[in-house]
Amino acid sequence: MKPTITLLLLAVLALAGCMTTREARVESDYSYRGNFRSYRTYDFVTGTGLTADSSRLGQSLRQAIQQRLLAQGYRLARRRPDMLVNFRVYEGDMNFHGFAQEDLSQWIKRNIEENDETPKEDRQGYQPVRLLLAEGTLLVTLIDVKTNRAVWNGYASGVTVPEGPMGEIVLRRSVRSILDRYRVFTEEFANGNLPRSEEGESER
Repeated sequence: MKPTITLLLLAVLALAGCMTTREARVESDYSYRGNFRSYRTYDFVTGTGLTADSSRLGQSLRQAIQQRLLAQGYRLARRRPDMLVNFRVYEGDMNFHGFAQEDLSQWIKRNIEENDETPKEDRQGYQPVRLLLAEGTLLVTLIDVKTNRAVWNGYASGVTVPEGPMGEIVLRRSVRSILDRYRVFTEEFANGNLPRSEEGESER
């Protein structure tokens, strides 16, 4: 194949990827009980479908999430992780209940995480928002292992996953867009310490 034809095909594929994710709507919400300053390690929820190791698209999603969390200082840990990461792709339209909230980074800076001892009058009120997520949704959820509660949801709607390698490209771009809304770096990473996996572990 001639170089000019190869470059043309690559350009067409890149354009197709942009068109597939261009209309995606990206949103997120979080729990006021999330102890985001203390999270250092994570692992993935195991299951079927995309979360299973046998799924190629699942592996691609997993790798994209790992790369992004590593860039923010988080360490993959199979034993006693602070967070569990779950992801799922929904086909078609879906109604989703989210919340109208300030930016997560700004909320963390105000240092007002809640717990069972927080007086009711000092607790943040959730403002529910009904969202219609259209034509396919990728949902990424972070779960606090100690409390077994979901503390953060990030989702992109309007995500159409085509067959073959282009589907992996679309999902990776969607992951980046979603985790752009989770700009929380670990304290160690902010101090210049790079994260390392636990001894004897290998990435899945």
